[in-house]
Amino acid sequence: MPADERKEGAWQVFRIFLRLGLTSFGGPLAHLGYFRDEFVTRRRWLSEKSYADLIAFCQFLPGPASSQAGIALGLARAGYLGAVAAWAGFTLPSAIAMILFAKGISGRPELLSSGVLHGLKIAAVAVVAQAVWGMARNFCRGGHRITLMVIAAATSSMMPSIAAQTAVMALSGLAGLLLFPADRAEAHEPLPVMLTHRSGMSWLAVFFVLLIGLPVLAGAVPGHLVWEVDAFYRAGALVFGGGHVVLPLLQAAVVPPGWVGNEAFLAGYGAAQALPGPLFTFAAFLGASMDMEPSGWAGGMVCLIAIFAPSFFLVMGALPLWERLRRNLRARSALSGINAAVVGLLLSALYSPVWTGTIHGPRDFGLALIFLVALVFWKLPPWLVVIASAAAGWLVAG
Repeated sequence: MPADERKEGAWQVFRIFLRLGLTSFGGPLAHLGYFRDEFVTRRRWLSEKSYADLIAFCQFLPGPASSQAGIALGLARAGYLGAVAAWAGFTLPSAIAMILFAKGISGRPELLSSGVLHGLKIAAVAVVAQAVWGMARNFCRGGHRITLMVIAAATSSMMPSIAAQTAVMALSGLAGLLLFPADRAEAHEPLPVMLTHRSGMSWLAVFFVLLIGLPVLAGAVPGHLVWEVDAFYRAGALVFGGGHVVLPLLQAAVVPPGWVGNEAFLAGYGAAQALPGPLFTFAAFLGASMDMEPSGWAGGMVCLIAIFAPSFFLVMGALPLWERLRRNLRARSALSGINAAVVGLLLSALYSPVWTGTIHGPRDFGLALIFLVALVFWKLPPWLVVIASAAAGWLVAG
């Protein structure tokens, strides 16, 4: 792709992801629902099958799955510039808000009406339900696939751990090998990956060099900057499940050494719940809140980049290998089982924590139904449903 086309494509990617970054409330599962509506249903950048395979790919990687899906979509659309544009558009709105909050400019998180926040959570219920419904129609046809979906949903609900979810996906892949032989005549739906196998291996080498080398450097070279980068890079590189799962790692990294007080840590976590975009932007708040340099804007951006850097390296390194694997007939059979399991995991998450943490009575249930109909049958854009749900939550609370 010529340089001018890449720049134009990257600018388009940035604008689309900026809108998503301003309106995508509800956590990583809701983000994947927003992405599906935007890039599969509306823009048709990729097929439903390719999108499900991409989700499965990101679920296997450590780090924030929704952000990694966005990076991969930007990479496929406009190369390296597109990957950076997708990340920046989706991440910077909430990161800037978190830094402003850390600096005391945006006030307290309690200023956001509880009714508005509840309305946004109801919108997330509708978005996740729409994603589960749409993906189930495509990937859970037939008794065997429905059974895999139900087993995955039940297992994830009864054993809500990352280890259990990973085991379910692995066993579902094995079941797919046995139950769903791939058809040689079936057309392969490639992800438009612009990277070669060699470049992928180079990015993976960078990932591991930094993962191993930063702790060594932090021990040899005294300086808060190196310690910050090491702590946040490791948090982004070693956590499976993303989102809330990273919080214990970050708490252990910044509170015991005295970099951030526990009260400030909890206040920042509370504020992060009220913002759209990835929860990993909590790192920007922590970096801006440091009692030593760098802090403020510089500290916030250092920690933000450090925690997301592993996602870039992993996506750019593993995606070419993943695309090659998807061409293999046995791998495609396994993916049929994995895709059914992914729907089951989303169904489990729709129940808990999305449903149980939001729907508290008939009024909430009725609003969620209205917003689901608006998405599925009226084909309203999710950002409009988000605004409407926030307004409804404010009116009902008032």
